[in-house]
Amino acid sequence: MAIPAAAKTDAFLRICDVVKDFNGFKAVNNVSLDIAKGEIFALLGSSGCGKSTLLRMLAGFETPTSGRIVLDGRDLADLPPYERPMNMMFQSYALFPHLTVWDNIAFGLRREGLARDVVAARVEAMLKLVQLGKYAQRKPHQLSGGQQQRVALARSLAKQPQMLLLDEPLGALDKKLREETQIELVNIIEQVGVTCVMVTHDQEEAMTMASRIAVMSEGRFLQVGAPGDIYETPATRFVADFIGNVNLMDGTLDEDEADHCVIGSADCRHFVGHGITGTQGMAVTVALRPEKIHLVRHKPEDAFNTTVGTIKEMSYFGSHTVYHLQLASGARLKVSQANTQRHRDDAFTWGDQVWAHWSRSAHVVLTQ
Repeated sequence: MAIPAAAKTDAFLRICDVVKDFNGFKAVNNVSLDIAKGEIFALLGSSGCGKSTLLRMLAGFETPTSGRIVLDGRDLADLPPYERPMNMMFQSYALFPHLTVWDNIAFGLRREGLARDVVAARVEAMLKLVQLGKYAQRKPHQLSGGQQQRVALARSLAKQPQMLLLDEPLGALDKKLREETQIELVNIIEQVGVTCVMVTHDQEEAMTMASRIAVMSEGRFLQVGAPGDIYETPATRFVADFIGNVNLMDGTLDEDEADHCVIGSADCRHFVGHGITGTQGMAVTVALRPEKIHLVRHKPEDAFNTTVGTIKEMSYFGSHTVYHLQLASGARLKVSQANTQRHRDDAFTWGDQVWAHWSRSAHVVLTQ
């Protein structure tokens, strides 16, 4: 994983109050962001949230309505795409079908008019980097999807850009190959040391590859932070619900002290191990990840952070099983339990009444 930006100092890419207005519709709405040199940064959000528009403005394919984009101290406003020190890799890879792998990688270098020996040396270095040397004379259709992706990456890196832009880089691959390629891609990018901004709607891809993530919705950044921070301490209901699975339970703030707060909800009372500086009686939401909940057959002693329900659905995923409990209020609680044993004599099943409980540090209180 790339070095977190918190460990770095100066911003390499600076996005300042950028707006992109399409006939009154703000696809990107006043966003600001600093990205450090060598960082792998992900713009994450659902379709239409503005992430691709922002990436296209970085590349020069769109012009900001207002605001500034500064790379390494240089304002990019007046630079056309072909003069910007960055390359963009598209989801489709855009490889030339009639050219070999070698010639695909060499294409941009030849267009720059580099000497033949320089081109040859650069291409060979890229082939070695992506471990495709023995496929140099093959055409794209003779390669697997993962190999085509690495050729596209090699071509993007061959010109030694200051910044690499990735638009849904693994979207064309199947799930298993995508998971394998994520690690490969990160290793290659970090080995080269190029700064990278990627766009994805796949939360797992962003969590695996990026050192920091910006969660976007309706043209704005809702939260920016390291993957672990966004997952464990989401700032809003949208972020909590968008990143991973979560149980969201509405309630009211009954107590709020410096070292704890108590929240009443329809099916249980939540004791949280910190205060939120709120107002007694205010509406809040408790966010609780399924894997932080434990299931037992008998009622726990603690009156807080526990509820009873009936197993209505269960899904076996090999490494874990997900249970859907129906609670007294009619609400559903999703619980994920690791399968640490091959066979269990006391395994839960459909129709069982079980108690769910969790620790005082397991949940997050959301006020927006």
